[in-house]
Amino acid sequence: MKYWIPAVLLVALAAWLALSGVNEYFFYAAYVVLTFVVLATAWNILGGYAGYVNFGTAAFFGLGAYTATVLFKWLGAPLAVQIAAGAAVSGMLGFGVGLLTLRLRGIFFAIATVAVIFIMETLMINWRYVGGATGLQLLRPEVTAPFESYTRMLFVVMALLAVAAVSVARYIQISWIGRGLRAIRDSEEAAECCGVPTLKLKLFACTVSGALMGAAGAPMPMYLSFIEPASSFNLTYSVSALAMPMIGGTAHWIGPVIGALLLGSIQQVVTVTISNEINVLVVGVLLVLFVVAAPDGVLGLFRRGVSRRK
Repeated sequence: MKYWIPAVLLVALAAWLALSGVNEYFFYAAYVVLTFVVLATAWNILGGYAGYVNFGTAAFFGLGAYTATVLFKWLGAPLAVQIAAGAAVSGMLGFGVGLLTLRLRGIFFAIATVAVIFIMETLMINWRYVGGATGLQLLRPEVTAPFESYTRMLFVVMALLAVAAVSVARYIQISWIGRGLRAIRDSEEAAECCGVPTLKLKLFACTVSGALMGAAGAPMPMYLSFIEPASSFNLTYSVSALAMPMIGGTAHWIGPVIGALLLGSIQQVVTVTISNEINVLVVGVLLVLFVVAAPDGVLGLFRRGVSRRK
């Protein structure tokens, strides 16, 4: 119960900020940072807990965005329905990809997940209903009270998604599912010999991870008022979703949150002060530094400091 108190306080703070007179750019930037919190947390469920490095984040994120777009254009579905549908469709994609690729290991699994991005992007490029390669302009619905703008409402929605994603990741970590996934990461053969249902756990992790990524992508079309394949399936999402848990620490549910808040905030500052094109360079440099100097991430550095003091 005590772990729900910070979550409630965070959502309450997000709602208060959305209703206050804070500069509008803050909500544009904070929305992006919170999106990366969800993506990093979702990636860590499969990549951190189970040790299966997934480069296909952009495929699930983009599919969630396009699912929301189709529902909005076809039925005028509200945002909550779009998010639920994006999570469901991306979760099914995760299950399907898991069935086909989770018997692969190491670099072979990573390459297979990259291929999913290009497959999904090619499908959307050739689908005229959603604009094809040129994309589709979307008209936002009227914002509902008490929010002053649609961006402020999306900020609160993404804060709720971030809390939900972190709660799911924490539950998995402390449950028997998390223990089984960690056993797979340490030695899959030994886990199988001990009776751990390795394939079922990996499929579960892949499905939940994909669903959370799809949920994170669903509000994006309304955030940008536009959608097109090149940006929706951008490999930057995959690189950032991998780098943030590595920087924060993959062994604990709080690691991806720390990495996403740290790296996401730096990226937003760089975007405003220097150039948006430098973002990937910042991610690459920080990732290399942490892999070489602190392979356990920020959490590892913190634990070392505590141990030395003791």
